Amino acid sequence: MALYPRPRSALIPVLHLAQEQDGYLTEDAMVHIGELLDITAAEVYGTASFYDMFFREPVGRHLISICTNVACMINGAYELVDHAEKTLGIKADTTTADGEFTLEEFECLALCDKAPCLTVNWRFFGPVTNQDFDRLVDDLRAGRLADVVPPHGTLCRVRRTVGLPAQVPFPGREGDPMKKPVRDGDGVGAAAGAPAPPVDKRTPGERVAEGQQPAREGAVPQVDESAAQILGPEGTDTGPTAGGSRAGGGT
Repeated sequence: MALYPRPRSALIPVLHLAQEQDGYLTEDAMVHIGELLDITAAEVYGTASFYDMFFREPVGRHLISICTNVACMINGAYELVDHAEKTLGIKADTTTADGEFTLEEFECLALCDKAPCLTVNWRFFGPVTNQDFDRLVDDLRAGRLADVVPPHGTLCRVRRTVGLPAQVPFPGREGDPMKKPVRDGDGVGAAAGAPAPPVDKRTPGERVAEGQQPAREGAVPQVDESAAQILGPEGTDTGPTAGGSRAGGGT
């Protein structure tokens, strides 16, 4: 949570951690996450139920997702699904009795150039023939792909240790940098203690007229007065678009 400026910003990463721990999102985990992030359990459930990478029911140690979208379908995806069901002895959207495999059809895995394709715990394989599938299942059962395919729920094995500064105050709190007045010259690239460069407030037309910006070929250099017709002397919107569109004749 310290990687994020607000606790609720950590919701999706924390959901992934809970799923990595239990293999799916338990009701107790979602309630606890709500308490941890100071949001309601309904908000946690709403997020968990929206994204299809989160599971609220137990799944196998290896989640096999076979793409059946157009490119894969044309290249035999449904035949691959039928073969997978026979090999595993289950139907799609179910789990083997030993809890090792869950099989599902997936709408699109974005690996169309290697159709038909599948993922195991979101790791890609393709193109996959029936024989390839049988070898893949054997390797997964034997643990020969443990370095490539971690158990279901492990989205990433690299742990983040840096992120947004956790000490940034929340909006509305005293000392919030978002409430500091912005002055001409404020910027990220200025060196510490160095004076800020002056801000050029001239329009492109004014710079052309003063010879500091080349005019487009065939264009007549002139001062661009369009902004002056809309903006007042201090940059306040006082022209015909103030308070509404031109067509609406704003007041």
